[in-house]
Order: sequence, then structure tokens, then C-alpha cells
Amino acid sequence: MRKRTIIATAIAGGVVATALIVTPSFAAIAHLADAPSAASLSHSSSPSDEAMGKGMGKGAERGHEKGAEKGAEMRHGKGSGKGSEMGHGKGSGKSSERGSEKDHGLSEVASGTLTAEQKTVLTEMAAEEKVAYDLYIAFAEKYDEAVFSRVAQAEARHQDAVRTLLDRYDITDPTVGLDAGEFSTEAAQEMYDSLLAQGSASLDAALAAARTVEKTDIADLTAATEGVTAPDVLKVYERLLAGSEHHLVAFGG
Repeated sequence: MRKRTIIATAIAGGVVATALIVTPSFAAIAHLADAPSAASLSHSSSPSDEAMGKGMGKGAERGHEKGAEKGAEMRHGKGSGKGSEMGHGKGSGKSSERGSEKDHGLSEVASGTLTAEQKTVLTEMAAEEKVAYDLYIAFAEKYDEAVFSRVAQAEARHQDAVRTLLDRYDITDPTVGLDAGEFSTEAAQEMYDSLLAQGSASLDAALAAARTVEKTDIADLTAATEGVTAPDVLKVYERLLAGSEHHLVAFGG
């Protein structure tokens, strides 16, 4: 069985220390890069997210996210109880998932067969997308830096795509009914808590935490594709991988 890793973080004396622990959960997390200044980021353009195509700038936001931040937040309720459930939570039925399939270009992509391990990995991907979304929304509310809200919109779409796969393969969604910052696994909870604590120190620290999220996603998605033959799953993983690579650049990576 392929091994993946999670973050184990200790916070002592105001210093966040990150170590790698081998586990069947999250994949290897990359080391933090030096955080850029807020000024340098403000002069860089946000790259495109492959899922929505050619541009995560203002034009793409208007074309694909008419509600901007509030639209994404309303669909996901900032993770809060019923708001989240209404968008993607308890009992979001087959009809809504079929609509999601069409939105994500999966209606014409064939399903395949997943092993038990591959199904587990898919649930971990759902948890990681929620970590990213919840974290970026928290940072968007704390700092006057548009990149967090823009990337959060893309993460919302990524969550939708993964949830479509969970529905197709009759896999329980581990994010259903959870508030913002709440997760069903210890690995995801520790990852979120440690990075939120790190990013709450300053804008530069938040950008560094965001880079950690994207590097983790890139490592996990790359590992997740190994041995997968299901066309729809491969398509979503490839799309999310391209998105994470763009997001890493947007955060100064």
C-alpha cells in the first residue's frame, strides 16, 4: 500500500514547527518557502484555474463566479451548518449532483472502477479541499488581500468536483454537515488548526501557510493518480493538480 504523510505540528512559544509523519492519510507535505511581502503579491496577477479556464482574474470571476466571494460563501456557508448543508450537505440529492457533473464537464466522462484504497484517497481529497477553502476564507476575512477570496472560489469548485465523484462511486462524503474549521479526521483537523494558527500571525505568515496547503495538495494529487484507471477520477485529479500549481504561484510560490 502506498504510504502518505500528514502534518504534525507543535506550537510552542509562538513558534510553529512542522514535521512529517508517515501515515496512510495525507501525502508528503513540502517545506514552507520564504513568504513574499504583501506588496510584491499585490503586483502579481492571479493565475488561471484550469477548472474554469484561462484566468482567475476579475474577468474570470465575473464570468464564472457572479457572486464573487459571497456567492462561494453562500454555496458553502463558510462551512457553517445549514448553509453548508443546503449547498452540499445532508441529502443533496442525485439531481443536484447531476447538475454539478454538467458544470464540471463530467457528464460525458465515463466512470470506472476504484479499489478500496483509491476510494479512501478520494475522501482524503475531499477533506483537503475543505481545509484549503476554510483556511482561505478565514484569511480573506482577516487580511485585506484579494488573492485569498479568489482562490477560495476555485477551491469551492474543486470541492464540487470531488463531491460529484463521491456521489458517482457511492462514497460517503466526509465533509457533510461540518462547520468551517471542522473536519472528520484527526489529520485534516490538525492540518487546518496548525496552519490557521501560523497564518494568524501576519499576512506574510498567511501566505506561507497557503503555499504549504498548495504544496501538500500537489504532492497528494500526484500520488493519488498512481494506479487509477477511472477516466472521470483521473480528469478531476488532473484538473485539481493544475489548479493547485496555479494557486501556488498566486501565493508567491
